[in-house]
Amino acid sequence: MNSICELFKIKYPVIQAGMIWNSGWRLASAASNAGGLGLLGAGSMYPEVLRTHIQKCKATTSMPFGVNVPLLYPDIDKIISIIIEEGVKIVFTSAGNPATWTKILKDQNITVVHVVSNLKFALKAQEAGVDAIVGEGFEAGGHNGREETTTLCLIPLLREKIAVPIIAAGGIGSGAAMLAAMSLGAQGVQVGSRFAASIESSAHDNFKQAIIHAKDGDTQLMLKKLAPVRLLKNKFYEEVKAAEAACANEEELKKLLGHARAKHGMFEGDMEAGELEIGQISATIHSIKSVQEIMDEIIGEYEMLVKKGFESFR
Repeated sequence: MNSICELFKIKYPVIQAGMIWNSGWRLASAASNAGGLGLLGAGSMYPEVLRTHIQKCKATTSMPFGVNVPLLYPDIDKIISIIIEEGVKIVFTSAGNPATWTKILKDQNITVVHVVSNLKFALKAQEAGVDAIVGEGFEAGGHNGREETTTLCLIPLLREKIAVPIIAAGGIGSGAAMLAAMSLGAQGVQVGSRFAASIESSAHDNFKQAIIHAKDGDTQLMLKKLAPVRLLKNKFYEEVKAAEAACANEEELKKLLGHARAKHGMFEGDMEAGELEIGQISATIHSIKSVQEIMDEIIGEYEMLVKKGFESFR
């Protein structure tokens, strides 16, 4: 049996990424019901909002689901307490030191996965005792690694040194991309942008339309002085670009970023002043479909290629 399917007790080794302002209970439960692993995006939820989403997820799917937790979250103690209280059994951590919370979560019989962008952090996560690692390449949307290592380079690099199962992320939205990642050493894939443009995504329809109309070169990694993030080009992007060209310092960039800009863009639909986080693969997404349709397409293409003689699930 595939190690990721066995670890999470799911049908397909496909994880729906826990994206801020996209990954509410409707998306997470739909992904789990479709045979993958759905993740709630705690990074855009106040603690009690997360509790509500967990409870709604439990009411709408009998399949495993998890929560993605950015470890730099200001209310991290409350978030972890709610996850434990509500009996969530799978947690993906990111944006912080995995050693801080991994043991605490594992002592509660919670499966822990950490998201990394390079080998150095992967080794630290493995040392901290995580059950699996997400290797996220430069192509991915949202916050990203400073090294700008692509997924096709990162996964073989991790495979040489990492013993726990590896999940590939960044630039994956098709069965062919899934096969490529698995052939390079991943045991599963994490899909973000393709599910952001789903019917069940909690993103504003304006953002979903922007995704399906994006073209090659319409995203770029920005704000490297703060925390690198891949943005869809719009008025806010142009302001950031101009500020960085003028050698703006961290404080000036923080002032420009302001408060809740990602919410204004992805959740409230401000396509000009909002922060629009999406991956390079958006250029290949041309329609908004249900999670079930997306999963069927990914797995269908993967299995078709496998039947033609490529490697099957390991």
